[in-house]
Amino acid sequence: MTDRTEDPVALAQRLVAHDEMTHAYEAVVPGIIQTSLFTFPNFQEMADTYAGKRARNVYSRTTNPTVTEFERKMAALEGTEDAIGFPSGMAAISGAVLALVQPGDRIVCVRHVYPDAYRLFETLLKKWGVTTTYVDGADLAAVDAALPGARLLYLESPNSWMMEAHDVAALAALARKHGAISLIDNSWATPVFQRPATLGVDLVLHSASKYIGGHSDTVAGVVAGRLELTGLIRRTICPYIGAKLGPFEAWLLLRGLRTLPIRMKAHEASALTLARRLAEHPNVTKVHHPALMGALPPGLTGTSGLFSFTVDDGIDIPALCDALAFFHLGVSWGGHESLVVPALVTHVQAAGPNSALDFGVPATMIRLHVGLEGTEALWADLDQALTAAKR
Repeated sequence: MTDRTEDPVALAQRLVAHDEMTHAYEAVVPGIIQTSLFTFPNFQEMADTYAGKRARNVYSRTTNPTVTEFERKMAALEGTEDAIGFPSGMAAISGAVLALVQPGDRIVCVRHVYPDAYRLFETLLKKWGVTTTYVDGADLAAVDAALPGARLLYLESPNSWMMEAHDVAALAALARKHGAISLIDNSWATPVFQRPATLGVDLVLHSASKYIGGHSDTVAGVVAGRLELTGLIRRTICPYIGAKLGPFEAWLLLRGLRTLPIRMKAHEASALTLARRLAEHPNVTKVHHPALMGALPPGLTGTSGLFSFTVDDGIDIPALCDALAFFHLGVSWGGHESLVVPALVTHVQAAGPNSALDFGVPATMIRLHVGLEGTEALWADLDQALTAAKR
């Protein structure tokens, strides 16, 4: 595939240009400001701050210098006016959505969305009279027909499990046409391979636990977008829900951003190799990888390490999973380690509405996250496990 990614020098310049935090003792790494509160030198400054005449740190539930540094860098990478750090990807999703909907509103959402986002829409939001219509994001006519009267258009491209990549710019344009606010989960591509705000999307969401952090050692989320919208989230959600990102987690995320472009290209190269080899395997019926499913849509300039494939009846899926050595059974993705999740387990998941069943994800599907252990070692592991799992 042609390398259409942004010049890594430009990515680095955007990060460095927004390194606005003064590093104590001339340290090359930002410090962790591990404090719950910030004091005032006098009455007048405290009074001016509470009156809204002065902006400064008061309490780390609302702002903290280390968190602010991470937020500025994420806004720079996504090309937005602002970004907000959250303690998880679901906190970012729910915080953004709850700030924007009212009882009686309707959401239009692409199908095969992240399962817990689907469960949020089908449980908590339903209690408040917010309904959701699910559509094929590749069918622009269907999206256009579903949007009149909708408050939000919720996107995920590529989407979970099926890895369907959409024309994000065209979908954002449809949302604007109908007066809906567009949101997209950009965790899969990251700003290295997709910058949705430049394509017209209003709010960009991340599970920063994934590639942004990159080391499987923190749980976090991000919302990036226009000040008008992030300001609403900061005023109506952040102070009262208490979903704050801690300074230590923000520091870990700042560390992850330093290697993000390099890691993403390594994940991409290894996953493409494995996807192509799996596509030729006699017991694999289909590989769901955006680069193997046609031309990438406008705005998506590369692919990550997450994709899925389906096997025929000749493969015992539990035996396949148990035969793997480098690929570990585990949820999430984005770190060094390679992971596998069989759709079979999601079909029996007890927590809430089941998106795998509702959206037609087959029980013969297996999702892989291709880590950084070494392409040939990972392929040898997959190959031997497929052989061992033959009935």
